[in-house]
Amino acid sequence: MSGIARGRLTEERKQWRLDHPVGFYARPEKKDGQSNLMKWECGIPGKDQTLWQGGLYKLVLEFTEDYPSRPPKCRFDPPLFHPNVYPSGTVCLSIIDADKAWRPSITVKQILLGIQDLLDTPNAQDPANAEAHALFMKSKPAYNDRVKQIAAQYTS
Repeated sequence: MSGIARGRLTEERKQWRLDHPVGFYARPEKKDGQSNLMKWECGIPGKDQTLWQGGLYKLVLEFTEDYPSRPPKCRFDPPLFHPNVYPSGTVCLSIIDADKAWRPSITVKQILLGIQDLLDTPNAQDPANAEAHALFMKSKPAYNDRVKQIAAQYTS
């Protein structure tokens, strides 16, 4: 494992413990009592006063040895119905795309806040889920109803 990736993730973990947004969690996966710094389990709360409010959405961050030069793979588990979330659960967002807006200075905290923002403000110009995108574009009321149903399933 890259010393740079491990060092950066260790520092990010320390910073997260000191200062993280209310309602969020992010921690290395534990397997057989061992922490895996390269795979984090995260929870993103739906923003207050949005359709996603009340839900806590589980996300997995998978880092490579090239981190922070390359962004982590971000995947909702289970996958969410959203125009910018692939059916596999992988999130489509410019700040976590190496070919778009990714910068090595972007932190786990910024990634999670960016994904939280994306939930309520889908990017119709960069669809990842054809069904969710079509519903979002053709019938906002039907899309909103679907999101409310999803949020109800994820209430904590």
